[in-house]
Amino acid sequence: MARLRPQSMILTLLGDYVRHAGGCIWIGSLVRILGCLGVSPQGVRSAVSRMKQDDLLQSQTIHGKSFYSLTPKSTKLLDEGAARIFDFPLERDPWDGCWHIVTYTIPEISRDARDELRRELEWMGYGMLTLALWISPYDHRSEIETLADSLGVRSCIEMFTARHDGFADPKTIVARCWNLQAINARYETFIEKYQPLYEQDLIARNNSISPSDYFVRRFNLIHEFRRFPFFDPNLPIDLLPADWHGTEAAILFHQYHGLLADQATAYFQSEFVGP
Repeated sequence: MARLRPQSMILTLLGDYVRHAGGCIWIGSLVRILGCLGVSPQGVRSAVSRMKQDDLLQSQTIHGKSFYSLTPKSTKLLDEGAARIFDFPLERDPWDGCWHIVTYTIPEISRDARDELRRELEWMGYGMLTLALWISPYDHRSEIETLADSLGVRSCIEMFTARHDGFADPKTIVARCWNLQAINARYETFIEKYQPLYEQDLIARNNSISPSDYFVRRFNLIHEFRRFPFFDPNLPIDLLPADWHGTEAAILFHQYHGLLADQATAYFQSEFVGP
């Protein structure tokens, strides 16, 4: 598993726990809770300082103690991420056969806007068929319009809806735009890791697993699964390989997350101090 960065941990903690417990947490609670995840007190304080500079955290002092909460910027990031994770489809809809195409000609002077457009297109699930031509089986016109206006490049972008008339079959087109084989392998690895853990904890849930262990396991589970919606384009079932593991992985995530939730929350509440 990729190492969790303290900043990501703090965002996850505030998004999954603190915002549902009043929205504000004492720095001492942050230090203790992240300590069980292996972060030193200095590491927590350094991350908090950087996040304040980046407008991801805001602070207030009450009775000489420092408390931290989300900013509008970090709240938006977490809302988008949570929607991707917890609304991630367990089943894929059939495809209507239409491709939604975005093409652009953005000059070098607007390179930053061009790079941001590419990042956002990839986030929406578009794949690059050729240079500056991106396709998706879903219609994202309203999101593209909003994005184009926010980047100031509306006049540089065009959108089309089309049906493919040949020569390659749709799955060949998909293979040019997305590496589904690599994504599927990552799903398979996730299942191989977490299915045995889920089954073990399902059997042992009434035994001696500590709330802090539940908390750590839930934290790691979310950290690993939250990556999938960022690189899985959520293609319709018609365009997926027959041995696709994405649905199985999503079901496992929701089942295991539900099993861990109560005890993980109990640990958080035992360490949480609000204003």
